[in-house]
Amino acid sequence: MSAEGTAVFWAATTVGIYLASTRIHLRFNAWWSSPLLLTWGLCGGLVLATRSSYGEYLSGTQWLIDLLGPAIVAFAIPIHENRRTIRRHWRLLVVGTFVGSALALGSACVLADFFHFSSQHEASFLPRSISTPFAIMASRDLGGFPELTAALTAVTGIFGATIGTGLLSRMPLRSSFARGASLGMGAHGAGVAKAYELGEEEGTVAGLTMIFAGLLNVIFAAILAQV
Repeated sequence: MSAEGTAVFWAATTVGIYLASTRIHLRFNAWWSSPLLLTWGLCGGLVLATRSSYGEYLSGTQWLIDLLGPAIVAFAIPIHENRRTIRRHWRLLVVGTFVGSALALGSACVLADFFHFSSQHEASFLPRSISTPFAIMASRDLGGFPELTAALTAVTGIFGATIGTGLLSRMPLRSSFARGASLGMGAHGAGVAKAYELGEEEGTVAGLTMIFAGLLNVIFAAILAQV
């Protein structure tokens, strides 16, 4: 197959699997039917089954990664729409974001040291707990592998959203603000989707927490890259 044919094949396959996954999720609404999980797993399995390289897969799906740029700009919309919520709870949002980010980065450093990651792999691992557009930017600033960071971010989000609601049901968190912030910080985009299933306010707070965490970590990564 020509290079152009390979690119078209992987682009069409990825989009097709995602669309099929959304229909499966609408029917079953289970953790294993998450479109993010199914698309990631099935595409990865297909790459291995066809003995294709990651470069070949990326040749047809790079445009999907490029779309993350406009997605970052689009984050300004929920910030503007929820400016009253931000003004009312800005102290909680700031403190929660700082604490959550510190825990995420601290645990990443401990795990990277335990498994003896190289500096590039550690840089790819550190931003895994923020939304993919921000994580890729942070990974580039730190000198990591953005593609690896995107995969690790997906795993973190899927895992966090899957166990998040179960943990919240066993914790003494009754306020919608606390539940939304926990999911937004712990599982970023996937957590926001899960938070909206709990309620409108939970989803709004989760989205704001995710955005602030992303901005904070990108700024931190840019500063760290200059040190």
